[in-house]
Amino acid sequence: MNEQSTLQLANQNPIRLTSWKFISAFVLGWALLIALSPVPFLQTLEYALFSFLGVLGAIFASSTGAGGGVVFIPAFNELNFSEQQAIATSFAIQCFGMTGGAITWWYHYRAEKTELRLWQGFKRIISVCAISGIIGLWFVYGTHIQAPSTLHQSFSLFSLILGFFIVITVFFVKSPRERSQLYVLDYITIILIGLFGGAITAWLSVGIGELLAVYLILRRFDISMAVAAAVIVSALLVWAGIGQHTLVSYQVYWQVVIFAGPGALLGGIFAKTLVTYLSATRLKLFFAFWLLVIGLAGIKL
Repeated sequence: MNEQSTLQLANQNPIRLTSWKFISAFVLGWALLIALSPVPFLQTLEYALFSFLGVLGAIFASSTGAGGGVVFIPAFNELNFSEQQAIATSFAIQCFGMTGGAITWWYHYRAEKTELRLWQGFKRIISVCAISGIIGLWFVYGTHIQAPSTLHQSFSLFSLILGFFIVITVFFVKSPRERSQLYVLDYITIILIGLFGGAITAWLSVGIGELLAVYLILRRFDISMAVAAAVIVSALLVWAGIGQHTLVSYQVYWQVVIFAGPGALLGGIFAKTLVTYLSATRLKLFFAFWLLVIGLAGIKL
C-alpha cells in the first residue's frame, strides 16, 4: 500500500481530532446532552470536572486495552455510589471512550497494518474473543450469577503480579522473535479468555481487555496489535452489556456520564497517537504500569 493510499484510508476515519466536521459535531452533541439533561443547568455544571476523569481513564484504557473502569470504579466508590451505580456508570462512560479508541485503532489497522505479517491474526482474534466474551457476559446477566466476594481483590492481585512480571521480562529476559501465527492452543485459550473475561466484565465493567492483552503479549504477539485487539473487544463488550444497565436495571448516573462520556471519547481517540510514539519496550512498561495501578487501586479497596 503506497503512502497516498495510506493517507486516504486514515482520512476516512470519521472521528479524527484534526477533522473540523467531527469537532463541530462533537461540540454540538455535547451541548445537546447538557441541554437535554433533566437536572437544572447550574447543578449539571457541578459535574464538569468528571470530564477530566473521562479523558484520563480513556487514555489509559485505549492505550492498554485494559478498560477504563479501574479509574472510574474507585472514583465512584469514593463518591459513595452504590456498586450497581458505579458499574453501570462505568459501562456507559466506556461506551464513549472504548468506542473512540476502537474506531481509531480500526482505521489505523486499515491504513497501515492490513498487509503486515505481525497483524495477520488481528480480525480473527477480535472475532473469537468478542463472540465468546458476549456469551460469557450475557450468561451472567441471564442467570443472575453474583460475583464472588473476593473477585475484585483476586483480580487486582492478578493484575499486580502480571505488572511486576512484565517489568521483569522487559529488563531481564531477552525478547525472542515476535509471533504472527495463531495455533489451535491460541484459539482455545482466547475462547476461554472470552468466556471468563466476559463474566468478569459483567461483574466489574473491566476484565476481558486486560486478559486478552496480557495473553497476547506473553505469547509474543506484536504489542500494538495486542492493545488494538483488546480495545476493540472491550468496546464490543461494553456495548453488548449497556442494555442491562439502561433497560433492565436503570442504574446509570447520567449527570456524570454527560461530562465523563464525551471526555472519554476524546481520550480514546488520542490514546492511539500516544501508543504510536512509544517503542515496544516503552509500551510494555506503560502497560505494566497500568496493571500495577489496577492492582494497587483494587487492593486498596
